[in-house]
Amino acid sequence: MISRRQAQIIGLVVAVIVLAVLLVLPHQTGTTSTLRWAQVLYIGIAAMGLNLLTGYNGQVSIGHGAFFGVGAYTTALLMHNEGWQFLPTLVVAAPVCFLVGVVVGFPALRVKGLYLALVTLGLAVLFPDLTKRFVHATGGTNLVSLTRAELAPPAWVPLWVSGEGRDDQWAYYVTLGAAIVLVIAAVIIVRSRFGRALIAVRDHEAAAETVGINVAQVKVLAFAVSALYAGIAGSCAVLVTHIANAEKVNTFQLSIEFLVAVVIGGTATVIGPLLGAWIVVFLQHYISDDLPNHVSSLGPLKRVLGEPAASPAIFGILLILFVYVLPDGVVGGARRLYARLTRSRRTRAPAVPPSPTPLTT
Repeated sequence: MISRRQAQIIGLVVAVIVLAVLLVLPHQTGTTSTLRWAQVLYIGIAAMGLNLLTGYNGQVSIGHGAFFGVGAYTTALLMHNEGWQFLPTLVVAAPVCFLVGVVVGFPALRVKGLYLALVTLGLAVLFPDLTKRFVHATGGTNLVSLTRAELAPPAWVPLWVSGEGRDDQWAYYVTLGAAIVLVIAAVIIVRSRFGRALIAVRDHEAAAETVGINVAQVKVLAFAVSALYAGIAGSCAVLVTHIANAEKVNTFQLSIEFLVAVVIGGTATVIGPLLGAWIVVFLQHYISDDLPNHVSSLGPLKRVLGEPAASPAIFGILLILFVYVLPDGVVGGARRLYARLTRSRRTRAPAVPPSPTPLTT
């Protein structure tokens, strides 16, 4: 049986290998693949923040697309209107999203469960209307489009990172750096006193309050930290997609994708949301682009799969099957498999025969 120390060493080795692969990935793939991996990273960042709120604290939110949009618009407007470089905008976008999370967190104290989900859903629906009211950019619309010169990396960035004529490498490495920092921050939060308070409030509010935990403060801070993660993800998305845009369908769809990534990867796990984001992004790409080509010999089926409405339907069916097979996500399923294997080893281990007792006369 593997000890806890050995498991930690194995996890560290795997993390180093994965990080090394991610570092060299842009130099081995084209622009499209690099940008898709960057999309995995920023969706994973937002899902990590939602996981702190939903997985560890038990508050369900379907409005994180709004926090994502706040970060995206803050970065895009500062770069487009004020001429800022990307990295300094994070210093503004992160606290702005944190404060917005605090503002939303206070009213959320009065509702729970499905009612809280409906309130946050209203936030996701309302956000595009607010941007149309207060943001007037390209053609007087709420679309903020950045030029290649505005997105160019600073002069001090080495060529290995910025690429030669490839803006996608700079966007990828910045998003990867943000993801690494926020994964470490999530580990620290989960293992801290605040992280234990999050779990205690999720499991039993009355018992948590009895032992001296300020339930209201923990819930509001959970919303704020979660919004900060989503805002940084939105800022990184601007660097990847070159635009900040808010439409009701887009904002709502992003909120659902974050939640799906958390469920698929595994709630109340640090690395699960990133795994879930990878599955969500590449599965959607496969369904919409590759799957119709693979059934090209089946004429009627190809026509059905080629319809615009077919991809979401297929994705939904696969999601239902996935949750049925792995109700606690990829990480949770791996843990259950490991526990079952170790338990079967113990049961198969031969019993040690007792030593014979000496005969006495």
